[in-house]
Amino acid sequence: MSEPTGIPCSARTEFGGIIYLPRLVDKIRLMEGGTLHEDFHANLGRGMDLWTCQFLGVDYNDLRAQVIAGATDDEILVWIKEHGRSRPDFELAWFNSYMRNRGFRDDLSERLAERKKETPHTDRDDIMSFMDYIEVDEGRSL
Repeated sequence: MSEPTGIPCSARTEFGGIIYLPRLVDKIRLMEGGTLHEDFHANLGRGMDLWTCQFLGVDYNDLRAQVIAGATDDEILVWIKEHGRSRPDFELAWFNSYMRNRGFRDDLSERLAERKKETPHTDRDDIMSFMDYIEVDEGRSL
């Protein structure tokens, strides 16, 4: 799932219909393997990691333990279904939209504007959400 540079997969990637989950799992695997880029260390289990776990109804550390134990992506989905909160399709659609659009005309808009200015290559008008920002900041195109 990950690139050789210690950068996790795209935030837009999904499995089991859940956006961001592959990135969350990838960051845990990279950290456990000692290859996660240090820029990601401070926010493990926070921000989008936390929102995803909250939506799924699982504790980050419990999910982390499953990943570290070597669970495959499919096994992780089964574990989430067994230990998390069951969500109807409309809530999953809402969550995916929420995650894709964080920072666009919401309570994080100001923080996104600050982050874009911190790095010259991200100070662009087409970056309208944190997912856009992540893609560009990590060298992927929109």
